[in-house]
Amino acid sequence: MRIAAAPDADTVGAGSGDSRWARFSALPGFGSGALRGLRDARVLVVGAGGLGSTVLPAIVAAGVGAVVVVDDDVVEESNLPRQSLHSSADVGRPKVESALDRLVTLSSGTVTGHRVRVTAETAPALLDGIDLIVDGSDNFDTRYLVDDAARERGVPVVWGAVSQYGGQVGLSWEGRGPIYRDLFPEPPAPGTVLSCAEGGILPSVCTVIGGLMAAQVLAVLTGTADQLLGRVTSYDAKTARTRELTFGIDPDAPWRTAAPTDETPEPHREDPAVTLPDDWQHADEIDAAALRDLLASGAPVQLIDVREPWEVEIAALPDAHPLPMSSATADALDDLDRDVPIVAYCHHGMRSERMLAALRAAGFEGTHLAGGIDAWSRDIDPSVARY
Repeated sequence: MRIAAAPDADTVGAGSGDSRWARFSALPGFGSGALRGLRDARVLVVGAGGLGSTVLPAIVAAGVGAVVVVDDDVVEESNLPRQSLHSSADVGRPKVESALDRLVTLSSGTVTGHRVRVTAETAPALLDGIDLIVDGSDNFDTRYLVDDAARERGVPVVWGAVSQYGGQVGLSWEGRGPIYRDLFPEPPAPGTVLSCAEGGILPSVCTVIGGLMAAQVLAVLTGTADQLLGRVTSYDAKTARTRELTFGIDPDAPWRTAAPTDETPEPHREDPAVTLPDDWQHADEIDAAALRDLLASGAPVQLIDVREPWEVEIAALPDAHPLPMSSATADALDDLDRDVPIVAYCHHGMRSERMLAALRAAGFEGTHLAGGIDAWSRDIDPSVARY
């Protein structure tokens, strides 16, 4: 994902003189790296309706660098109570057009739109170069198509669904955790789920679910908050309650157990020794198998754990030096040996990628663990707890 860059004189954040980001910069852990993560991201939002009307203004105003809006519908009068991107004057206009009119006034980056439907034919071009997808679609065909396309590319999908007085929000991310099909393997039978037109929808439900979706977008792009991997948050407006459902990866899902074909490489059976280049410390990242062999080789290396203390209590790699990204200071770097290359790691690799950029800017050499400690647990040592 293109969500990180080295801090420099042009980086937004505390002390940058840019008052637009002052409230972000005041948040614990929300330094220049997190803000750069927003500015460098390219996000595709499917749907400019009820959910999109909350998600889009929130992430555009927050500073996501490039937002692409996809919707093939037009504004109808019955949309107006819950689709606040549009007004009475927009009735009959394509939603993409009226949405862009509003969003360009909020954006510090770029906002573009396509009046098309997401289909098997249009999806490849729409997803090209996208770092994250927001699925606010209102039909199961689109929802499953988006999830399948994202799964093939390893792109995260923040999804939401609403009906009558309630809604749900979750995060689907193949390679990092469960996906939408692990929760709902197949679409429901036609006619078994009421559409908004048939069952109605309380407008404020779209606002709540859309707000939770926007929060997840920021969590994924900045790494400053927990992600909804393997969890679904639901909201019931009639009882004013939320609850959480947990679920896991289905190892027997057909897309994970399909027999290899001529086009599909034989699954990896053994872990042969990884030949590390002499300049591994200059690589952008290192995978778990390569790190295993690096540690076994006895080569000098500093493992830097940039997660929070509560995460370290759950699981950690031996002899790792704790350096939480949220509280790292210049003085904390004095505890590191500048003559020994580093390998930084976090939960899934996003925080360590940003920390690596900062460490390199401070004169250190090294790389970071792709996929984080989660990849280490999954691929190298199952005894390391996953969370």
